[in-house]
Amino acid sequence: MRRWGIVISLLYALIVLGLLVPSAVELVGGETAFWRDYAGNLKDIYGTWQIWLPIAAALLGQAALLFLSVDTSWKRLKPRTHLGVTCAVASLLIALLTVAAIVACGATANANWFLDYMDWGKAFALWAGLWALWGVVFYLYLKDSSRMVTHAVKWLLRGSVLELLIVVPCHVIVRRRDECCAPIVTGFGIVTGIAVMLLSFGPSVLLLYKKHLDGYTRTRNAGAVS
Repeated sequence: MRRWGIVISLLYALIVLGLLVPSAVELVGGETAFWRDYAGNLKDIYGTWQIWLPIAAALLGQAALLFLSVDTSWKRLKPRTHLGVTCAVASLLIALLTVAAIVACGATANANWFLDYMDWGKAFALWAGLWALWGVVFYLYLKDSSRMVTHAVKWLLRGSVLELLIVVPCHVIVRRRDECCAPIVTGFGIVTGIAVMLLSFGPSVLLLYKKHLDGYTRTRNAGAVS
């Protein structure tokens, strides 16, 4: 099971870095200088350290949830350790979705004012504040649950769908207004929603696979006893 966790994590990293990040550049689209210099802009994005923070959050979150769902030995040891990790990862990603939705709505409402006001520092401060807030929510929600990872993954899937329902219309609106910077913000939001949605499928698949394996093992042991 751990080997499959590694394979899924590597595949997810390849999708994020090789597909979703270039897709974020393409979402800007149009007959603009940004679009004509696609390769150069893609190189610039990979060279921006700020962009690697949400990418790292997605990649590390995927790995953490995968290996938490594969390893169930914590049930006999220290469940609160894994409770803290699960809450931290889930709240970090939900906070990322929330920030993406907020900045997309702000750029749609008044792109010039909002983008002048919202810089990298304020965006990361908002992310950190929402991370703490969502962390409390997840702790209260998951502290009495025996299926923490399953519930966290469901929240991430639902949150990504809700975020996309907000951000996609925002992207359509700002593209029709021909604003140079706002589509970058909404394009980031779309890619973030898709990344978290794909992230939630990995642990779900492994949990389902493990459930079938456990059922098969119990059936085989029952047959051996009889």
